[in-house]
Amino acid sequence: MLSLIVVILASYLIGSIPFGVIISKKFRGFDIRSKGSGNIGSTNAFRVLGWKLGLAVQLLDLAKGLGSILLATYLFNGLPFHNATPFQDITVFRLIAGCSAVLGHVFTVFAGFRGGKGISTAAGMLIGVAPVEVAVAFGIFVLVVVLSGYVSLGSIIAAIMLPTTMFLRENAFGVQITGYNTLIFFAIGLSTFLIYTHRANIKRLLAKREHRFDKLRLFHSAATR
Repeated sequence: MLSLIVVILASYLIGSIPFGVIISKKFRGFDIRSKGSGNIGSTNAFRVLGWKLGLAVQLLDLAKGLGSILLATYLFNGLPFHNATPFQDITVFRLIAGCSAVLGHVFTVFAGFRGGKGISTAAGMLIGVAPVEVAVAFGIFVLVVVLSGYVSLGSIIAAIMLPTTMFLRENAFGVQITGYNTLIFFAIGLSTFLIYTHRANIKRLLAKREHRFDKLRLFHSAATR
């Protein structure tokens, strides 16, 4: 039980590290929460800090999710409760750590419990659990962004594609995914949570007031050259 408590708390604190705030203050001299949408995540970082620092924030946020998985792997010495899922005990332990990191990112204790949307940190967690689904979701994310210029729209659709890809692989293409009957519900729950964190973006998209990254629009750029 002690190791589980330690990994939950440690993963939450890892997820809570506000890299957007840290990088904006160090390299731009202001708090990213005072610019753009006021969010500390990578989307606002790209908008406010430029693509180089935005990419740095995104990779560091992704590393928080992956780091929590590695920490859980290192600290694992069994579960303090009966594992009723088809997953191995260590996989359940990793998922608990990863979810703690995502919650830390979204509700960071270091920034008044107002953090990012959780997409990058969740992706870092899922790389070690569902790499194929993450790869497909990332590909869809890139496609949506280069076609529309909306990073938030790409993130929302990528979140939807995570459980969708898992469902199609298992049920349409006959791929046997270990622990599918448990993992699909976990993916749906995580996807729903990530979409919920983008509720303000959804309102702006519907109202056609969402910020568009025209420099990322492949066909727009080609047409204007």
